[in-house]
Amino acid sequence: VALKESKKEKLDREFQKKFKFEGSINVLTQMMVDPAAVEKRGGGKNLPLRRGEILDVIQFTNEEQILCRNSQRRYGYVPRAVMLHL
Repeated sequence: VALKESKKEKLDREFQKKFKFEGSINVLTQMMVDPAAVEKRGGGKNLPLRRGEILDVIQFTNEEQILCRNSQRRYGYVPRAVMLHL
């Protein structure tokens, strides 16, 4: 268990560095990628979009984007337009 935890912590630290994210990482809510959305590969600071995927919402960044974390513990921005409330 300790090994797994350190991998999570490492991924979280990398995220905080890359996104200049201050403070603790708290999940605000969970949202789902619209099943009708066009799937995208992601890249840069954008999370890949997979239809119907449930994402942890870390921050409502602005009108266009939400900062999310997926089940692989990857972090990135997702367009607000493709996100649905559960």
